[in-house]
Amino acid sequence: MPNRLGKHIRLVLIDDHQLFREGVKRILDMEPNFEVVAEGDDGDEALELVENNEPDVVLMDINMPGMNGVEATRNLIRKFPGVKILILSIHDDETYVTHVLKTGASGYLLKEMDADALIEAVRVVGNGGAYIHPKVTHNLINEYRRLATGDEAGAEIGYKEVQYQKPLHVLTRRECEVLQLMTDGYSNRMIGESLYISEKTVKNHVSNILQKMNVNDRTQAVVEAIKKGWVKVR
Repeated sequence: MPNRLGKHIRLVLIDDHQLFREGVKRILDMEPNFEVVAEGDDGDEALELVENNEPDVVLMDINMPGMNGVEATRNLIRKFPGVKILILSIHDDETYVTHVLKTGASGYLLKEMDADALIEAVRVVGNGGAYIHPKVTHNLINEYRRLATGDEAGAEIGYKEVQYQKPLHVLTRRECEVLQLMTDGYSNRMIGESLYISEKTVKNHVSNILQKMNVNDRTQAVVEAIKKGWVKVR
């Protein structure tokens, strides 16, 4: 997982609510390896700003006047295939998430996020990974489980009943607990409160889990854990 002194990430920030945008920019500007190179109000402006500034990541609201975030994502990916799109949204419904990801976005972040989640999401997406807000991940997993248990194809590939087995040959007992709570949609802060450990300790556990599972981000870890039957989807 990239450290705080890793790759320099150039960002374009697109949101039609100026106060919210200023708050996000203030948080990002505190990170020494982040640089907000341009700001805009809507999807049309996003296209122009990306062309003129060549950012690594576009942090963009999904609901905007004129060209919305979904349409803008589609056009940006088509015209600038190297740019990474991180969507900001107030919606935790899985239908929004799947639609945005199919369009080409690399991440989906709820506007209720805290500063640490915002920084982590930008860092992960800026370094080529994918990031989905933990609460949204939980909703996606529940929907996937619902579809799989009612689908013949899901039964054929073994998702109807997943055998739960702690991967103690790979992870420590504490890492197994953290991985389960990640699957449940808990943030690092919530995991720390549940296990009575510090948020810094949780971050260390998450980093170890990603390294041992050979994945780039939390979402990949959760998906792989479900496939392997290492966690319960509840």
